[in-house]
Amino acid sequence: MTTEHAALIDGEPLPRERVDSFLVVPHRGAGNCATSHDGPAPARLPIEAPSVARQRRRWATQVIVTDELARRACADRGLKVPEEVSPASVLAVAETDVADLGSIVAAALAHSPAVRTLLAALEAEQTVPENAVRDYYDRNRDRFLTPDALRRGVDPFDKAAPGDTLPYDEVRDHITRELRTAAGRQAFFGWLDQARGGVTYSHGHEHPGDPSHPDHEHRH
Repeated sequence: MTTEHAALIDGEPLPRERVDSFLVVPHRGAGNCATSHDGPAPARLPIEAPSVARQRRRWATQVIVTDELARRACADRGLKVPEEVSPASVLAVAETDVADLGSIVAAALAHSPAVRTLLAALEAEQTVPENAVRDYYDRNRDRFLTPDALRRGVDPFDKAAPGDTLPYDEVRDHITRELRTAAGRQAFFGWLDQARGGVTYSHGHEHPGDPSHPDHEHRH
């Protein structure tokens, strides 16, 4: 007998319909490829192998669970979440986000206003010490070469002239934003790991990397 929920979150059912709605949208790559493409869909989609379909459903369940957990976290924090134009819509997911975040979290960010709102709040809470910014600048001089120095092939760590790198004061704010973003993402992952502790998945909706089922994969 098929259950009517994909998961229980702190004992409350998450309807299968939310996962089904996410899956029927022609979104560009459920599974381990969350990127979007704007080209026309093929006239007839190839038949999907059962193992691929199972993994796609498990992947989609993770996206929807992350959305629901973020909705609850936003409500607890008193954060206003923008209304969705279409609850099942998925925006384009940048390849760099997939590489940095994993396809599940990257797709959740694209799909869920609540996830984006929560992440923005976590980023805003981060404090980046001045010494951390300066240390990053000193250790990554190759990122701050001037265009002329790049054209000349200057080695920033060997015999670079003072004028070959951008001044610290010029790039300080940019570095601070990067470090705050990284710290916010780390805080988000910490929150998500803890929040998932209250989730119990129904059969067929387990995490794609769960080794207890035969189709598990460790790529996210």
